[in-house]
Amino acid sequence: MIPFSDEELYYAVKNAIPKISGYVNSHGGDIKLLGVKDGVIYIQLTGTCHGCSMSLMTTNMVVRRELRRLIHPELMVVNVDGTPQNEMPEDAFRPEEEKETEEKEEKKEEEKGLFGKVKKIFGD
Repeated sequence: MIPFSDEELYYAVKNAIPKISGYVNSHGGDIKLLGVKDGVIYIQLTGTCHGCSMSLMTTNMVVRRELRRLIHPELMVVNVDGTPQNEMPEDAFRPEEEKETEEKEEKKEEEKGLFGKVKKIFGD
């Protein structure tokens, strides 16, 4: 049993990610913390690691192993990769400011995509 709340785990993991992301960064990727629910850490491997055939191994042998070493030996880590078995529960803990920042980034990307399409139609 993990003796921490989801909120405590979220911030502990957030502080630990820079310490463990060297391997992933060296391959052109990064680790994004999405949320925590009942001691399960939900991450997303981004950059070149997103969708890589070795992402499961990276999640288990690098991310999970190091988080267990740094925080608690029973932590579970799920790489949210778009497959149904690796979805993050909607009620996972995630600070409101993180949700708002992500929504703004998604909107900006959406607008950039639309602007890019219009720019192609009308030229520079």
